[in-house]
Amino acid sequence: MRPLLCCLGLAALLGPCLACPTACSCSTKKNGRLLAECAYKDLQEVPEGLSSNVTILTLSANRIGWLGKGSFAEVPEVQSLWLGYNQIGVVESGAFALLVHLKNLDLSHNKIADFPWQDLRNLSGLQILKMNNNRLAGLPRDAFRSLKDLRSLWLNDNELTTLAEGTFDNLPSLSQLQIFNNPFNCSCKVFWLKKWTENTSVSITKGGSTLCVAPSRLKGRAVTDIPDHHCVAPSVQLTYLSNLDNTVMYDGLTLTLHCSVAGSPPPEIRWKIQTSSRRVEINGPNVARDGNVKQSQERFLVFKNGTMAIPNFSKEDEGIYTCLAVNDVGTRDVSVNVALAGSENPAEDLLRDDPQASHLGGQSCYKGDEMDPSGAGEKLVIIYHMPRESKSRAGGAGPQVHLGTLLLVLGIALCC
Repeated sequence: MRPLLCCLGLAALLGPCLACPTACSCSTKKNGRLLAECAYKDLQEVPEGLSSNVTILTLSANRIGWLGKGSFAEVPEVQSLWLGYNQIGVVESGAFALLVHLKNLDLSHNKIADFPWQDLRNLSGLQILKMNNNRLAGLPRDAFRSLKDLRSLWLNDNELTTLAEGTFDNLPSLSQLQIFNNPFNCSCKVFWLKKWTENTSVSITKGGSTLCVAPSRLKGRAVTDIPDHHCVAPSVQLTYLSNLDNTVMYDGLTLTLHCSVAGSPPPEIRWKIQTSSRRVEINGPNVARDGNVKQSQERFLVFKNGTMAIPNFSKEDEGIYTCLAVNDVGTRDVSVNVALAGSENPAEDLLRDDPQASHLGGQSCYKGDEMDPSGAGEKLVIIYHMPRESKSRAGGAGPQVHLGTLLLVLGIALCC
């Protein structure tokens, strides 16, 4: 009787470990890991009744079409999960989030177009990720950011047209990458990939098949063979234009900055303005060809040719003006700190207010004057001359700009 009780007790202990759905076959490997073999069983969903101690779960070559948040709740210890050659088209958020012991995940040869990339944040021990032969059209830049142990990544045979720069950063263990047979649009947005492949130690399998589908002039060429001259990072130069000759329609002082850019593709021009009272970002021109301002409330007039004008420039407009040149290859910017001062003797006023500032010895600045790239300071000071009679007429009500006397004081490298 006593041996029988011992056997029953042992069975009770081992029972949960050996729990196995009818469609699967379960066994213990020599290394002690528990295998649940459920491949080629015509399953339409993840079977229930799996042991919580399963570490290898094979569900390949079934007809599973959906993975829910609780599909793998019974196997929290799983380390290898094989789901290739199914019909998976829907993966709910959280489906893999709790599988923190996962090392191998195979989702290849399915119909996945959208994937809950945030689930990968918890899978820091993942070493192999196969997502090839799916319908992925894009990846977040930080999709794989947490996968410090990832060694092999398969993304080939998807619908990827581009990849964000930095997609494969922060993967110190990556040694194998497969991205071939994707319809890459070889605009300059993927130019970084060429540079990355030239410098990485990662083995890129069948790199010659990583071909461009568009644009037409590059169709059939390898992504790694994009000509350098097609993609040139922006350069930017900032010049100052004054209205000394009264050619503009506005009364008073109009501060005009002109941003000249170069690069391929042609960069977009954007402005950032920071004054003591506000921050403004202008992403493109707000003045139409006919002269109408698109944003009537906007204090700063931005033209398509890269010129920005601030009519009736006042102390409230003092601040940092930054021009940015942006294209698919990168971004460059240049800034100037603009201040305004007025007196009967501009030079004395400047030295009294800012002893560290340097100036151009009374030289006037005319249209097209270029910012001196050899200076070491950061301030552009515009000084206007206020005649005594104007001062008395104004009654102290405010400065009267005399456009015949305008000095520019600067010391900043304004090209990049």
